[in-house]
Amino acid sequence: MTFSVFVLLMLMGMPIAFVLLATTLAFVVQGGNFRILETLPQVLFGSLEVFDLLAIPLFILLGEIMNEGGITKRIVLAARAWFFWLPHSIAYVSLTSNLMLASIMGSATAQIAIMSRVMTPELEKDGYDRGFAAALTAGAGLLGPIIPPSMIFIIYGVIGQVSIGAMFLGGILPGLALFVIISGLIALIARRAKSPNAPRQVPIDKWPATRGAMLTLSIPLVIVGGIAFGIVTPTESAAVATLLAVFIGGLVFRELKLGSLPAVLDRTARNTAIVLFLIAAAKAFGWVLVFNQIPQQVAGLMQSTTQSPLLFMLLVFAMLLVVGMVLDGIAALIILVPILLPVAQQSYGIDPVAFGVVACMTLTLGLLTPPVGAGLFVASAVSDVSLSRITLWILPFILAACLVILLTIFQPLLATAFL
Repeated sequence: MTFSVFVLLMLMGMPIAFVLLATTLAFVVQGGNFRILETLPQVLFGSLEVFDLLAIPLFILLGEIMNEGGITKRIVLAARAWFFWLPHSIAYVSLTSNLMLASIMGSATAQIAIMSRVMTPELEKDGYDRGFAAALTAGAGLLGPIIPPSMIFIIYGVIGQVSIGAMFLGGILPGLALFVIISGLIALIARRAKSPNAPRQVPIDKWPATRGAMLTLSIPLVIVGGIAFGIVTPTESAAVATLLAVFIGGLVFRELKLGSLPAVLDRTARNTAIVLFLIAAAKAFGWVLVFNQIPQQVAGLMQSTTQSPLLFMLLVFAMLLVVGMVLDGIAALIILVPILLPVAQQSYGIDPVAFGVVACMTLTLGLLTPPVGAGLFVASAVSDVSLSRITLWILPFILAACLVILLTIFQPLLATAFL
């Protein structure tokens, strides 16, 4: 009955947070233990009383201020100034800008929305197919949840009681590996997407463009450097980075106006409310599963299937890949981490950081896969390109991400090298 309620509500298009709450109630009714309902409100509110979750609104605010303060466009200008001499340089500019933006924003959906608005017209102006331009921006958006800071890493750390600083450090090498592989893809496929009569790139003066970007790049240095050297916590780093972005956008670039702050704060509050309500609903659902000993049942099933940690991770990868196609990544993470992480640690001795990096990267692929595919819908809407046209070009980027995930599974040192 519980599964039927979940599927039916999903097919009806109900918001995922309400689906999870309704499924939780269905699970309670099916089990007949109605005393759980007395504790449920406490679980809902208690799941949000975590200091580290303060990093979420702060990183959302940081992204809004960056966009409003002209910081994003200076990243693109600097990348363009340095890469103009490369074949398909504008495609590398898009990728490099996404890498730099990922090191500040931490949200793939926001990153895809911003970069689709900025880079898709530029790529099309340089003679590239608009579908390829949108797909490149969406594919490069996968860097957002991997390169620190990462909202999904913060949530995993809170749910799994794993150091968020360790998760941030664990995402560096897989993120750079994905960047390198996508760079190789651009060399292979960009030629097919470009018109032979495309205009030549015009050189841009490097140093004026670089000066603006250097100030911008101080933001990720504050975030990652502060956490790596133990100077600040992830939440404190988000606060410091937000203040730095206000200073740069408002006093240095003079593009962040006082009058725009109410709209920035309003968007931040709305997005934060959506994420936190989803976390609370998913946490309640996960708590009911744990109360009914579902993790122990899953552990028994897994151990009867295989004793190999490697095969276990491959099974988890396949399962999360399918789950990510139909369920929001954050919701899936909060539901499945309480079930799978104890099994991975206690039964197979898998490092929680390596497990978290693989789980987060795999669920992030759901941004680019139908039927949920939020990243695809955002890129399609902002770039004004049909989903079918984007899908033709997005498959190589999905395969690239799968390759990095498999590399991390076979060689966990990729995620734990800096720990």
